[in-house]
Amino acid sequence: MKEVISTPKGLLALSPLFVFLLLYLFLSLAAEDFYAVPLTVAFLAASLYSLFIIRGQSISQRFSHLAEGAASPGVMQMLWIFILAGAFAATAKQMGAIDATIHLALTAVPPGFVLSSLFIASCFISLATGTSVGTIAALVPIASSMAEHTGTGTAMMVAIVVGGAYFGDNLSFISDTTIVATQTQGCEMKDKFRANIWIALPAALICLVLYALMPAVNVQPDRLGDVFYPAIIPYIYIIVAALCGMNVMLVLASATILAGLIGIASSTLTPFGWLKAMNDGIMGMSELIIVTLLAAGLMQVIRKAGGIDWLMQLFNSRRGNRKKAELSMAGMVVLTDFCTANNTIAILSVGPLARYLALRYDIPAKRAASILDTFSCLAQGIIPYGAQMLIASGLAAINPLDIIPHLYYPYILGVVALVYIIADPLTPFRGNKQAV
Repeated sequence: MKEVISTPKGLLALSPLFVFLLLYLFLSLAAEDFYAVPLTVAFLAASLYSLFIIRGQSISQRFSHLAEGAASPGVMQMLWIFILAGAFAATAKQMGAIDATIHLALTAVPPGFVLSSLFIASCFISLATGTSVGTIAALVPIASSMAEHTGTGTAMMVAIVVGGAYFGDNLSFISDTTIVATQTQGCEMKDKFRANIWIALPAALICLVLYALMPAVNVQPDRLGDVFYPAIIPYIYIIVAALCGMNVMLVLASATILAGLIGIASSTLTPFGWLKAMNDGIMGMSELIIVTLLAAGLMQVIRKAGGIDWLMQLFNSRRGNRKKAELSMAGMVVLTDFCTANNTIAILSVGPLARYLALRYDIPAKRAASILDTFSCLAQGIIPYGAQMLIASGLAAINPLDIIPHLYYPYILGVVALVYIIADPLTPFRGNKQAV
């Protein structure tokens, strides 16, 4: 018979997570900057504190729990994906794939449909590149220029770009949030994409119709030069190969080779430049890799101390069910993102808890991953102190609070996601067995 864990013991077991959130939140507020506190330091402090919540074991045994969590096969696989994703992203950028994607999206903008076309361009670029920050950095200056030439509100134009950027951040195969969500829930990226598209695509279509119904803005964006189409091939290859079921690590490795060869053949990349680009991309993932190791070790200590079992016990005592479990996942990841201002870290922190809920209430892994990713993007998309919002407001020279009322896509995305949880319509979510 399973031990009944008391509330004091359960709260003590979960206290390392509270220490991390409170330490990071309070120090960030004190510094008036959510990016002044390194996540690695906050997780390290919480990990060291966690060693004191387990009684009756030596320090070496307590450290072994941290090591056990960090060295688990799932975590090691996630780290390999981060390394390969970093190498590919840097290679693609260096050989001109991002510039080519932006040029293609903008040269396809019809003169009389700037609002809806700008949204499509933002969705397309973020889906291909897997980065909301990169999409915003590339398109916000262009959106600001369009606003000046047409008299349209700058905040509106910038909000269109920010909203579209989260479409790709939510769905892209090379997005950090997708990698973490699928790995923590134990599902394939292609399955998560197929489940997630039923939430993200309707929201995007509603938003697109909304922009199309607004008064037309007639402007022809400046041409950015001829599009170098071969540079876009690696992004297309990744989407097609992943949807066809190819192993994600093989997809990323082969896409990196493909991007490098195209770059060398087109003289946009030298062999040694390619090696340097891969190294820069891998090293750019170093903080995320370290945070992943610390967070995985921390969650293992919490599990050993009985924190997970207490949460499940508490949830069952309140007559939990599948819908309540899914709403709990959504609520936890939103709250964590509000505290950390980082949707990847929010998923990483909540992922193991969500996994236990998914297994307990027979929630398909791809559905759980979709809920985590979607609601983390919703939260990150509407906080004024998130990196994306700060970059967008800085480039456009406006207050981030001016952008928030015009962020139609995140709001619509949240409503659609809640409908799917509450109404639970017959979608491809059904009939999918959990990955254990």
